[in-house]
Amino acid sequence: MYIIGMAHLHKKIKKGRPYYYFREIARVNGKPKVVRQIYLGTPERILKLITSSKRGPIRFDAQEFGALWLANLIDRKIDLVSLIDSVVPRKDNEKDPSVGEYFLYAVFNRMIDPCSKKALCDWYKNTAIQSIRPVNIKALTSQRFWDKWSRVEEKHLEKIISLFFEKVAQVEEINSECFLFDTTNYYSYMASHTESELAKRGKNKDGKSWLRQVGVALLVSRENQIPLFYKTYEGNRHDSALFNRLLEEVFSVMDSFGKKSHELTLVIDKGMNSEESIKAIDAHSRLHFITTYSPYFAEHLIRVDLSCFKPVDTMKNRILKQGGKDDDLLLAWRTVKPLWGHPRAVIITYNPRTAAKQRYNFEAKLSTLQQTLLELRLKVAKRAYWRNEKRVKSYYEKVCEHLHIPKDLYDLAFEKVNGSLRFVFRKNYYRIGRYIERFGKNIIVTDLLNWDTADIVNASLDRYIIENLFRQSKDHNLVSVMPFRHWTDGKIRCHIFTCIVALTYLRLIQRHLQKEGLKLSSSTVICEMQKLHACLYWLKGDKKPKRLIEDPTPLQGQIIKAFGYQVVSGVLQKV
Repeated sequence: MYIIGMAHLHKKIKKGRPYYYFREIARVNGKPKVVRQIYLGTPERILKLITSSKRGPIRFDAQEFGALWLANLIDRKIDLVSLIDSVVPRKDNEKDPSVGEYFLYAVFNRMIDPCSKKALCDWYKNTAIQSIRPVNIKALTSQRFWDKWSRVEEKHLEKIISLFFEKVAQVEEINSECFLFDTTNYYSYMASHTESELAKRGKNKDGKSWLRQVGVALLVSRENQIPLFYKTYEGNRHDSALFNRLLEEVFSVMDSFGKKSHELTLVIDKGMNSEESIKAIDAHSRLHFITTYSPYFAEHLIRVDLSCFKPVDTMKNRILKQGGKDDDLLLAWRTVKPLWGHPRAVIITYNPRTAAKQRYNFEAKLSTLQQTLLELRLKVAKRAYWRNEKRVKSYYEKVCEHLHIPKDLYDLAFEKVNGSLRFVFRKNYYRIGRYIERFGKNIIVTDLLNWDTADIVNASLDRYIIENLFRQSKDHNLVSVMPFRHWTDGKIRCHIFTCIVALTYLRLIQRHLQKEGLKLSSSTVICEMQKLHACLYWLKGDKKPKRLIEDPTPLQGQIIKAFGYQVVSGVLQKV
């Protein structure tokens, strides 16, 4: 139950510029809440609308326009609907939007303001979708999505994915020699008794291992930073096992989109560099690898004196040098070692900034561990329950696991004094010193013996590209793969596909703007374009509304111009 209050004009200041809204406030369960809000525009826009006609406007309606228009502009190059409908065609008596259209409208939503399929109708009602890409909004219900996606079998989706990336490669002209491959997982609140081959419990990268999860592997072009291949897999499958299973398929994609008659390089993480995987890569004459290597298996390399290290030519180092911060430069030392049956170039990098951060965090953890041991000693002295050597050691080891530090940094001792157990401990400075030696260091291994050290290091560092894509896929404001609101494997695959398409479209937008000299993040572009509204207004006696696009901000104007358009007197026109 709610009681409507007075209607009023509400002003918001965004980046120093006033915007006006018509608002109605109501008390909902005793608390004030906005129950209706209509965007009116800037003072200039309101004045123009009022003075443009002697009759004067009698009703306004503002709709989100800019971001949706931009999303549709990118889709024109790909034509996702035709692509999907060629695999899952419309039925003879089908009047609702086609399967491809249901995918497309889900993609648009993922690109701009992700919400559930249940809320999709209401979201589209507040947008200018009918002037951009008309659709029967009432048909975009969660039940209709369920019905349409039920027709998409796994073999259909695999064909659609292949066609989609082929079209992306044509639009962006992928011609790469180096590719990045990595995996992540997405947790779900799916109940334990729900049957699923995909959603399994495993080591979750967001620290929620008690939840069921689905894994996604992604291949990205290093030069274009565009996704070219992905695979959905079981949440309990280890990275190395998955990589072995996908290697031939990954190489086939690289061969299709990479530079012809050139050697191809795959950059992978240390979780995938099993002996079986490296042997499979070595078997391909054109395929090479760059991977990281665990310091646990090469402690002798970690202990190389820092006086042997030299600065690496990276973009970050150049910036640090210009700022006079030579002490913060990334350093590297190179050698050749036999690994996986062949000589490999091995590079140890040292980042002073990272080392300082790790040292600071380690000191805090060591202090926490020491406080825990002091409390344990007091418990052993006062409580009979703790006078058990195994119990004390088990508790100590659990604390170390929780802090993610080794268990041998303290030496524990137990003595019997007058028939009672006495607990003593001391720091193992040798083990602590050995552990600290690892801080800021990273091991890179490659079979590219003829590459320069800087080229190898830069290629390895570029793994941040795919990590950023995964980070964006988990952003609640853009893409937002999680949480899954689907409980069958088929629907989960369809949902992830819409998210990957949205991620790719956002990257295509970013790439286009970069070519036009605008270096903006996807989130900045979408957030800015969401503020560009299309205003509908009715004059007295009019049956049909008139539409005007509000004056774009300077940044909005630059984005629109980069795509070959401009807003003239409230009308969007090609330049």
